[in-house]
Amino acid sequence: MAENIFITDDFLLHSEVAKTLYHHHAKMQPIFDYHCHLSPKDIAEDRQFENLTQIWIEGDHYKYRAMRANGVDEKFITGDASPYDKFQKWAETVPYTLRNPLYHWTHLELKNYFGITTLLDANSAEAIYNEATTLLKKPEYSVRNILRKMNVKVVGTTDDPTDELQFHKKIKDDNFEIKVLPSFRPDKATEIEKGQAFVDWIKKLEQSVGFSITDFSILIKALNDRHDFFHEMGCRISDHGHNTFYSENYTAKEVDLIFQTAINGKLLSDLEINKYKSAVLFELASMNKAKSWAQQFHVGAIRNNNDKMLQELGPDQGYDSLGDLIMAENMSKFFGKLSKNDLLTKTIVYNLNPRDNEMFAAMAANFNDGKVAGKMQYGAAWWFLDQKDGMEKQLNVLSNFGLLSRFVGMVTDSRSFLSFPRHEYFRRILCNVLGDEIQKGELPNNIQLIGAMVENICYKNAVAYFEID
Repeated sequence: MAENIFITDDFLLHSEVAKTLYHHHAKMQPIFDYHCHLSPKDIAEDRQFENLTQIWIEGDHYKYRAMRANGVDEKFITGDASPYDKFQKWAETVPYTLRNPLYHWTHLELKNYFGITTLLDANSAEAIYNEATTLLKKPEYSVRNILRKMNVKVVGTTDDPTDELQFHKKIKDDNFEIKVLPSFRPDKATEIEKGQAFVDWIKKLEQSVGFSITDFSILIKALNDRHDFFHEMGCRISDHGHNTFYSENYTAKEVDLIFQTAINGKLLSDLEINKYKSAVLFELASMNKAKSWAQQFHVGAIRNNNDKMLQELGPDQGYDSLGDLIMAENMSKFFGKLSKNDLLTKTIVYNLNPRDNEMFAAMAANFNDGKVAGKMQYGAAWWFLDQKDGMEKQLNVLSNFGLLSRFVGMVTDSRSFLSFPRHEYFRRILCNVLGDEIQKGELPNNIQLIGAMVENICYKNAVAYFEID
């Protein structure tokens, strides 16, 4: 089998100073993964995965997209093929992912978790599968031990307001030393355009709060009750995923009528939908400010584009894409209204279309108030931008429009327990960018100064920003 000679200790580090920054300042920093989609149930139950396919391929829409592009039949992706046959098809695909971040991630993950330094391809698939699967059955590869192995200190999951957080409670009751904290993700409260699905979610919210939701004011009370509950359970971060920002003018009477129209099963106009979303997001942001939470806005995706496959497989199966809506004016108006009313809390904004990089960074900086260092954050390269080129562009734009030194760093944004090397990937890229500029004389050759900045970006800034001990 071909040895994996390119994932060396100095992978992506192209100067001696970059190597020093990484090995002496970045590498040893713990991981504060404040946004991911890991399963709290798996952590609570300390799940042991049965095979490499189960932990590494199932649910990974990045791999799904690559396999489809490589001509792999759906049977071997989301279908009923055996775990090994699915892995074999992934292994056959890997050589075709050269220059895609999946090629780097794949071999970083094999090396960091399993000590496997062999290139994955059709010929090496069986040996790699068997070796990794054997290791996964050992106690040291339970979910909690995987988190320990990767030096994770904080995990921020993503949770619906109706979630009872019973698994978070069990994790806390077990005195697990790694903090696993819920994040409040109330997107379904805004999705009034989804008709019966929205009505069904309102009924689920009613069950959670124990009272009927018959008008907009009661809806906000219900959301606030759940917000209170999440706070009691240690939540300090909300997260909002939308295709744009919403900032229509509205009155309380208008929004109440819109809400009642929707729960009675009647259709709404685009303007009514936007007014409703604007009102709910404003109220949610106000709740975040009242409790001094941080809030995240992941903006710009168009989800579930392939109607045929949505019908066959359901949502979130790798058919999402970049949106191209114009959003600067709405973004300005949304944050401006919050700021004007002293209701703007610490905020991280993420864009998906690289066209919007500079606009997002510049707009976020408009709403710093001098009271909190790094209050408005231009977030890490997200989703389709979560690769070497995207990370470098994000670092450069943030540096040009804000303060890189105050950046709260990388997240996995992943459902996989094997995704933590994405932090390493980011750290190597960060150190290489800084090392290159030191070598060119564009930054001072002061390792103490820039090493401290690296440590802050990798971990310490997040600790201070989210105020989680």
